[in-house]
Formats: sequence, structure tokens, C-alpha cells
Amino acid sequence: MAGEIPDLHASERTGTGKGAARQARRDGMVPGIVFGGENAPLPINLPYNALVARLKKGRFKSTLFNLKVDGHEDVRVICRDVQRDVVKDLPTHVDFMRLRRHSKINLFIPVEVLNEDTAPGLKKGGVLTMVRPEVELVVTAGDIPEKITIDLAGLEIGDTVTISDVTLPQGTKPTIDRDFVIANISAPSGLRAAEEEDEGEGEVAADEVEATEQGEKGDEE
Repeated sequence: MAGEIPDLHASERTGTGKGAARQARRDGMVPGIVFGGENAPLPINLPYNALVARLKKGRFKSTLFNLKVDGHEDVRVICRDVQRDVVKDLPTHVDFMRLRRHSKINLFIPVEVLNEDTAPGLKKGGVLTMVRPEVELVVTAGDIPEKITIDLAGLEIGDTVTISDVTLPQGTKPTIDRDFVIANISAPSGLRAAEEEDEGEGEVAADEVEATEQGEKGDEE
């Protein structure tokens, strides 16, 4: 289970329709709606500055929130749509869906690296590249993993870690149906350049040998 599900504070919006929504925006709020589950849809207002700050952090539509509305029980929600002003690109309305404990949702889960300090490839000067510092998984709302881990023990330069190398928590699966790369250990740039130079010299030498052999055959004829 994730360590903490972020709180999202809102107030119940009185009145419906365009008039109430415009008034909310004049008051520095963004109107929204909470739907789904067994309860009726709940119109809400969210503080504009707090919402924009959340949006700037990214992954807003794939983050599970604990919605707190005065006079109502806390409920877990996920954003399903953010409507924006076509000119200013600022939020004008937000739709949230209630989630039950057994609901399946897509979330980005952070990747933790183990044994980075002992990996042979890194000790030799290799460079760790995190291709996916987060992995999108299908998870159960009531049992969201805080992280997944990859183990670099024994990995050399040129080795990769793919999703098939990861033991995923029960009830979760990747959203991508292929064995994608999460991280790799590559040679340092200086070593790569030296290897490419050596390969180039080898190709030149091979060309020279081939040219010499062809010349000798021509002399024999």
C-alpha cells in the first residue's frame, strides 16, 4: 500500500449551471463534479491556486487522491477530465470519479534501485540510465504499491533490466504488453568513443588488407 495518498480539499458547490460555475471562478475557485459509486454526483469547488500547483506536479490524471469535502466522508477519487480555457490553457472544470476498494486503475509507480553501490558494471565506470523512473501499472485502489524495485546485483556494462525481471505485487500488471526496458548500464562516453575509434581503425585495417590481397592477385595474373 502506498505510504500516503495525497489529500485534495474541496467545498460543496451550492447551485448548479453556468451561473454558479462562473461565480465560483470569480471567487478564485474551480468548479468540479464527483461521480460514480452508489452516491449521487456531488458538485464541488476547488481552490484555484492549490489545483494549479497539483497540475504543475504532473501525473494529475493518474494520481489517486483522498478527497476531503466538508460535511461528507472522505472518498478516494481519480481525475477523469480537466477542462481548460482554450486561450489561457487554465483549468475551468474538473471531473473526478469515486473509486471502490476493488476498483482497477492505472497509476505510475516509482522505481527503487537496489545494490547500485555494488553493481560490477557501475564499479567499472558504467553509467546507470533510468529509462523509466516510474512504471505505469494497473493496480487495485485498495492495495496500491508504494514502489517497485529493481536489483542491480551482478549486472555488468551492457546489461539491462526489463519489466520481466521485476517481481510485481500481487494484483498488479503493466499497462504495456511487452517486455520493456526499465534501466540499463552503459559504458561511459569516453570508453564508448574509444571503442568506436578502435572499431573504425579495425575496419580501415581490414580494407587495407583486402586491397593488398587484391593487388597481389592482380600482379600474379
